[in-house]
Amino acid sequence: MGRDLSALFDPTSVAVVGASDDPAKYGHAVASQALRAPGRRPVHLVNRRGGTVLGRAAATGLADIGEPVDLVVIAVPGAGFETAVDDALACGARAIVGITAGFAETGPAGLARQQAIAARVREAGAVLVGPNCLGITDNTTELYLASDRFAPGGIALLSQSGNLALELQLRCAPHGLGFSRFVSLGNQADVTLVDLVEDAARHQPTRAIAVYAEDFGDGRAFAEAAAAAGKPVVLLTAGRGSASARSAQSHTGALTTSADVVAAACRDAGVELVATPREMAVVLAALDGGRRATGHRTAVCTDGGGHGAIAADAAESAGLCVPELGPADQDRLRTLLWAQSAVGNPVDLAGMGEQNPHSYGDTVGALLASDDIDSVLLTGYFGGYSAAKGGLGGPASDSGTMGGGNALAAGELETARQMVSHATATAKPLVVQSMFPEAPSCRTLVDGGIPVFAATEDAARALTAMTAARTAGPAGVCPLPPAAPPLRDSGYHGIRALLSAAGVPFPAAREITDEAGLRAAADEFPGPYVLKALHLLHKSDAGGVALGLPDREALVAAYREMAGRLGAASYSVEAMADPTDGVELIVGVNRDPRFGPVAMAGLGGVLTEALHDVAFSLAPVPAARGERLLTGLRTSALLRGVRGRPAVDVAAAAAAIERITEVAAAHPEIAELEVNPLLVRPDGVLALDARAVLA
Repeated sequence: MGRDLSALFDPTSVAVVGASDDPAKYGHAVASQALRAPGRRPVHLVNRRGGTVLGRAAATGLADIGEPVDLVVIAVPGAGFETAVDDALACGARAIVGITAGFAETGPAGLARQQAIAARVREAGAVLVGPNCLGITDNTTELYLASDRFAPGGIALLSQSGNLALELQLRCAPHGLGFSRFVSLGNQADVTLVDLVEDAARHQPTRAIAVYAEDFGDGRAFAEAAAAAGKPVVLLTAGRGSASARSAQSHTGALTTSADVVAAACRDAGVELVATPREMAVVLAALDGGRRATGHRTAVCTDGGGHGAIAADAAESAGLCVPELGPADQDRLRTLLWAQSAVGNPVDLAGMGEQNPHSYGDTVGALLASDDIDSVLLTGYFGGYSAAKGGLGGPASDSGTMGGGNALAAGELETARQMVSHATATAKPLVVQSMFPEAPSCRTLVDGGIPVFAATEDAARALTAMTAARTAGPAGVCPLPPAAPPLRDSGYHGIRALLSAAGVPFPAAREITDEAGLRAAADEFPGPYVLKALHLLHKSDAGGVALGLPDREALVAAYREMAGRLGAASYSVEAMADPTDGVELIVGVNRDPRFGPVAMAGLGGVLTEALHDVAFSLAPVPAARGERLLTGLRTSALLRGVRGRPAVDVAAAAAAIERITEVAAAHPEIAELEVNPLLVRPDGVLALDARAVLA
């Protein structure tokens, strides 16, 4: 059960401290909005000069109101903020919205002030949004405490940017989307993004949660809350392209960026990650109706070959499949269309829509009914017949079998209603791209729950959001294991021992410091041998690894040469693994300051950084998810066997990923842990090298 935010979203009374008649002040905008629903709850305006504000008597302070106030909005200069908070708590406020800026965003001194204020609020049992925020709105309770209006609807918008929130409003409006709530996150001194996601998940009128965040705070907790929300969460964030803070003492550290971490957290949690406000509106429109495809097989329907080809390319680029229709489906379509129509997929009406707009609805209905199709994308001219002045002045102004432009327009409206009926009868998604998205027929589709987009790429992106079968599998963030006793030996053999105890297999090995120890090690297990110089960064690059030494004499010779050249304090003598039919992988874990341990798995060996074929997930990684990470690699064909090579044991590799990431997650003192290479063969896996970097 999350925090009780009822006083924040449905208070019994409200006071605006800093209310003003000056339109240039934020206290004016908030007070004006607060007075939109005076009958819902008492609204008190407070201005230290008293008098009237917006035609109402203003109290000079909260104490002058003479009764408790449930929620207080504070929009005063920074110097008076602490006093206003203390006054709010003294008058019984259970919730405070801090508009005032000048705290953590200004530096250490501001942060200290902010922390002290938040501590006082929590000690009083109240909650604080902000400071440095732009207010809140809850359309479901008629609570209007932000400077702008938000059209009512089912989206809870949690944003660190006011202007982006306004843009999202504008982009959502054509799709008929509105907002249940808006919360400006501000500095999150007390109420956090996680608190708000959890509360929005419990809020029945909210159907989807839209987030713009630059500072996640506890990113892992955000991912956990989003995974548990039970409703769509769509995230827009900035700054993902820069490299995260890291020690760069391993491949894992060198390859992991902020973008990788955020994307992995979103994939694990089932969050739709978007790059722009436009894409966010597209995804929200797609998810609003609740339809989900169970597979990636998409049918493209068009009345023009060009639009069909472009839409098919866009769908495939977005990760969908546009398969050729089977004989039964093609025969069915031939009974609906004329001879020159293409029925393979894309399905091209080839001008029949100009003669009979109902051909659109008939074709879409047949495609939605196909057992071999999971979703349908209609693209092109549809909408042009009912658009003002006959669309582009073409087909709708010509006479045809429907009796001219007016008849074509009427027919198009009828077929729009027909498509709504077809879509309502199935859970399969139907998405439309139209050159005329504002045409009456397209508005009919939108009103019927069918998303319509002006851009082909938007329609394809919408379908990917509506496709439930994802390569990453079911959403969920694995809980961190209990902390293990701190690691005492972070050297190479200490890490080997730690991972071996967890069930990760290694070849036989012994650490030595002189030639006598080397000869003793050679007596413990037969060759061929591997010799490694320890405590070197990237041993292979430094010439600190000798492979395939066939016998004792070759081992001794390699040791003498390496010791003379490198002078390492110690070395490792190991049994040489048989690389025949094997594939080298890398498995690493990097501890992110916001999201905790993040795992990486991919193609390993000495070319790891050059190939950069890796995938990420929050650690620990269950074996089933680890297997999906591996099979989703660009080079996954190597694991299945190519050019006569046998398939390797991916299940064993996935089990090793689970064990390695579990160890790293259980040791918070480990900043980076890496096994590279992890040799996976047809008969199992062997970890051939490992290293750790302590925090």
